[in-house]
Amino acid sequence: MKPKELMKRKKNTHKGESGHVLIIGGSEDYTGSLTLAGLAALRSGCDIVTIACPEKNAWAINTYTPDLITKKLRGKELKPKHLKELKTLIEKADVLLIGNGSGTSKATAKFYKQLAKETKEKPKVIDADAVKLLTLQEINNSVVTPHKKEFEALLENSGIKSSDKEILKDNVILLKGSVDKVLTRKKTINIKGGNPGLAKAGTGDVLAGLTAGFLAQTNDKEKAVVTASKINKAIGDLLLKKKKGYSFIASDMVEEINGVKKKFRL
Repeated sequence: MKPKELMKRKKNTHKGESGHVLIIGGSEDYTGSLTLAGLAALRSGCDIVTIACPEKNAWAINTYTPDLITKKLRGKELKPKHLKELKTLIEKADVLLIGNGSGTSKATAKFYKQLAKETKEKPKVIDADAVKLLTLQEINNSVVTPHKKEFEALLENSGIKSSDKEILKDNVILLKGSVDKVLTRKKTINIKGGNPGLAKAGTGDVLAGLTAGFLAQTNDKEKAVVTASKINKAIGDLLLKKKKGYSFIASDMVEEINGVKKKFRL
């Protein structure tokens, strides 16, 4: 798929032509992260979001919203045996978002490593626990979204130094912080804005969902992640004023995506 202009639509477009995101994650203790990421991906403008996760997570998501499709996987965590039943969904999806709420068990680590091996050509956003479980040598055609500590662990696990950009290959890294840094093999893009309220639980899931949604629409990793970062920070600044402080939560951010997109003329 060639890169496309963000948000450009044909008048006779059909469902799915503007992107299908498959989110794979979840575990016994975490459901909210999947829901936040899924709704953010939809609000980015993509057509379809499917969430593949343990069955109890999936039923909870179905109860919360009718807008997200779920694939119910037996058990309490992701395991290698689930890969076979996900094959068709993976083939249909334009982008995979992996890692949200999955935990870091040995079975889940094996699942992600095998998934990465089998989906080298598929565009991906690698977030949260998947960042902790994979090395850069195993990651291809992906946007990776660590904060500082996760990035240091990723480099250590990969056995490389931060100055070695060759290991990025065809990947883009979004290093989250007070100033987000988008790292590619050729350049670093600094994105300012935002506030300490964006350090709250769930805000990173919103950012990952936005990134996956924009990537599904554009097939352009750099454009997708830069746009997502700018919008995420702008939403944080908007909510700081609206709530008159740091009382805003990740669910509030999802509700502001559409309005902020309009300000960016998306």
